[in-house]
Order: sequence, then structure tokens, then C-alpha cells
Amino acid sequence: MKTINALSGWCSHAAIRSRLLAMTAMSVITVAAPVFANDPAEAYFETLRQLCGARFEGEMTFPAEGQDAFAGKLLVAEFKSCTPDEVRIPFAVGEDTSRTWIISRTADGLHLQHDHRHPDGTEDDVNMYGGLSDTGGSASSQSFKADAHTRQLIPEAATNVWTISLTDNGDGLVYALQRHEKPRFEAQLKRVATADPDPRH
Repeated sequence: MKTINALSGWCSHAAIRSRLLAMTAMSVITVAAPVFANDPAEAYFETLRQLCGARFEGEMTFPAEGQDAFAGKLLVAEFKSCTPDEVRIPFAVGEDTSRTWIISRTADGLHLQHDHRHPDGTEDDVNMYGGLSDTGGSASSQSFKADAHTRQLIPEAATNVWTISLTDNGDGLVYALQRHEKPRFEAQLKRVATADPDPRH
């Protein structure tokens, strides 16, 4: 009888211990699951990476009067290369394929750069300007304030703020630029197809 009671007690303790371990595991999973919940920039970067291979097409929507080199031209953004630390998005303006948006993870936040190249692949004199993400934003939209390189390279762009936003379903993309807290440029693009990502990444 004592043996039965002892076994019964041991089983009860074992069951309790199993339940406690299970609850602990569930707690760990609950905490670990929303990895990006408190870091909108990281969540946004992961959103971009999930779009690798996507192609967006659209047009300039501001300024409305069309006094811009982009006016009337097909704008194409392709998520071509995506690594754990960098997303490259070639951005074509009509037949001009000299531009690439580069968004990378850094110790100071996400970094947006505009890479401009000549047809032979050499850098343009005005190149790699952009900005760093601020502490706000969300998993679908981030703003990038002009960095030190930009302020030195293009003094008049010292107050630039670029914003790249995506619709919740990932079918729309808006690229906007503000200067002196006033709208300067905006383009709206729609996802039209899935392109082949760079096979090296």
C-alpha cells in the first residue's frame, strides 16, 4: 500500500513538473514569437526581404504639374537582391536604369542610399546619398532623414526626408521625398509580377 501511495505521489509530482515545463516552454515561445514587435525598423526590413523577387510599376504623382524629369515615364522598382543585412532595389525611370535603392541594416538603424551608375558601371559624381531611419515608423513604412554624407554632398538636401511605404498586402509601394517639411516628390507603384531575384543572394 505504501508502495502504491509512493508511486502515486511520484506520478503526481511528475505530472505537475511536466505541466510546469510545458507552461514555461509556452511562455518562452510567446515571448520569442513577436521578434520585431518592439522594433518597427527591423520589422520593416523583414517586410522588404519578404518581397524579394517582386516587381512594382507606376508613375510620378507629385508634383502634379509634371515639371520633373520623371514626368510621363514608367517607373519600375524590382526587389532584386535580398540578404540578411541588405536589400537592393533597382529603380528604372523609363529607359534609364542607372538608379538602385539600397536599404541596409546598421548599428544606427536602417540606412537608405541611392546608388547612381553610368552605363559603364562607374559611380556618378552625386552618389550614395540618403538617410537613416528614425525611431518611429512601422513594419510597412519607414522615413529616412538625410545623413552626414548627404548633407555634405548636397547641402540643399540637408533637410531631406525620404519615406518608402508599402500597403498591408504588399501590392502597393509609395516613394516620397520631403524637403524643408514640404512635399517635393512622390511616386506610386503597384505590384505587377514576380521577377527573378538575383541568384547570388
